[in-house]
Amino acid sequence: MTGTLIVNNLAGLLIVTSLMVIGAKRPTSSALLYALQSLVLVAIFLALAVTKQAEELYLWSITSLVTKVVLVPYVMYRALGSLRDPEADGSILSMPWMMLAAAITVLASFLVLDSVRLPAITDLKPALGVSLAHFFLGLLCIVTQRNILKQIFGYCLMENGAHLTLALMAYKAPELVEIGIATDSIFAVVIMTLIARKIHRTLNTLNVNQLTALKG
Repeated sequence: MTGTLIVNNLAGLLIVTSLMVIGAKRPTSSALLYALQSLVLVAIFLALAVTKQAEELYLWSITSLVTKVVLVPYVMYRALGSLRDPEADGSILSMPWMMLAAAITVLASFLVLDSVRLPAITDLKPALGVSLAHFFLGLLCIVTQRNILKQIFGYCLMENGAHLTLALMAYKAPELVEIGIATDSIFAVVIMTLIARKIHRTLNTLNVNQLTALKG
């Protein structure tokens, strides 16, 4: 199995793990599944490092392992695990419709990228299509989910999609870029987690539909 085939196959797992993160009932389960997805992302970075002979991606892998696989899931697991609001569970789209939307998003991303002519990613177009679709799947999660916690995970999915796109198209970027992305990810998750806890403690809800008092 060639390196590009490994990258493309691992990229496909990101969509599967995204649906698992979105479909999980408990935030602790979503945090663990997000850690699993980030581990797949680390494996993609390592495969890319070997395939493209890009030593920078080895450092990207280490940074992502520490931040995305360990720190961010740990923060979300500890901070969000005690938050409960059964009335906030639910989505505009059911899981079968979400799976259909994911399939349509992937197909549309492939069609958009079909006309792209970049020699560096000719063999990695499937992975690039998945990364683009993954970003929009995270956005779809934010738009369709009523639970604030699921929307936080939607942001994390978007960030992983953008991260993979950068790795595929700019794998020679210095490790400082990766450190900046990882730091931004950690701080964003911490801030959103604190806001979610404050909302739950003050209003006793995680349902965004109940936050109309924040408007105007």
